[in-house]
Amino acid sequence: MASITVQAHVPETGPIRPLSILRDLPQVADLIELCFALTIDDEGQSYLQQMRRASHNSDFLRWAEKVADSTSLPLSGFVWEENGKIIGNASLVYQSFKGRKIAMIANVATHPDYRRRGIGRAVTEQAMTHARQKGAQELWLQVRDDNPTAIKIYNDLGFVERARRTTYHLKTVAPLPFTFQLAQNDTSTKIITLQPNSHDWPLQHEWLLQAHPEELRWYAHWDWDVLAPGIWRWLYRAFIEYEIRQWAVVENGALVATVSWVPTARASNILWVAARSDVDATGLGSALQMARRALIRYHGLTIEHPAGEMVKAFEIAGFEPFRTLIWMRAAATP
Repeated sequence: MASITVQAHVPETGPIRPLSILRDLPQVADLIELCFALTIDDEGQSYLQQMRRASHNSDFLRWAEKVADSTSLPLSGFVWEENGKIIGNASLVYQSFKGRKIAMIANVATHPDYRRRGIGRAVTEQAMTHARQKGAQELWLQVRDDNPTAIKIYNDLGFVERARRTTYHLKTVAPLPFTFQLAQNDTSTKIITLQPNSHDWPLQHEWLLQAHPEELRWYAHWDWDVLAPGIWRWLYRAFIEYEIRQWAVVENGALVATVSWVPTARASNILWVAARSDVDATGLGSALQMARRALIRYHGLTIEHPAGEMVKAFEIAGFEPFRTLIWMRAAATP
């Protein structure tokens, strides 16, 4: 396997130090909010609120200080501080998945007034070194596809693109039609409410794995088995009152696409799309419209999907792209 040697680039002035959860969380939250104000979503806003609340919880801070390098919470990382002001940050989030220790480098941010000084690169390098010293076997990060400067830096540091994923939000004005119209004179396509069944499940499962690859499962914790048919799965869902809703596009009696709603404690407004690559956009768009109507009380429905796929169907259903993130991975050994 070829290795990449990158000379560390550390600016001449300015201290880098480990994040102190006892005093840095409010400033880091402010910096993240400033740098990503236009693209931060509801989950990100909730994350910032949690950081600010945590900074005032002494019991939490005492616990967090002991487990910062072993928990999946973003409690460790590095900051760049000048004159008592944090102007750069790189957080570290650790995950354990199938026996592998994975480090996610997140919230890489530099205050706008201090950019082009190598601060973002420096804190990222420090985080990478620390993660490797802690035994991380994989290093990951996300970067927006419209940020070529950051992409270039991460490439230079040994990160390689592994996936591009787009998040879609409902348009501000996205009327919901009273009826769902398929292609003109199309009598072969139907939109139905899908119940788990052994006949369709293998195909649906295959499409789900294609749209949501195993390589990223450590982060998203996708559990598609909850959609699987079978009496034991049904009893499990009934016992914990786990509600799922699904809609299907059927052409000439054959399943060609599914839309699934799987509410979790983390998110109850995400729709998951699985479809044949050549699925008709109108049919899938109609299924998404049906899902919208059924879930009308859940505001801010979103879709997260591989970039560039099913775009026309999402537009038909009233969704528009919010952001596209590039997933990048670096080896444990530089």
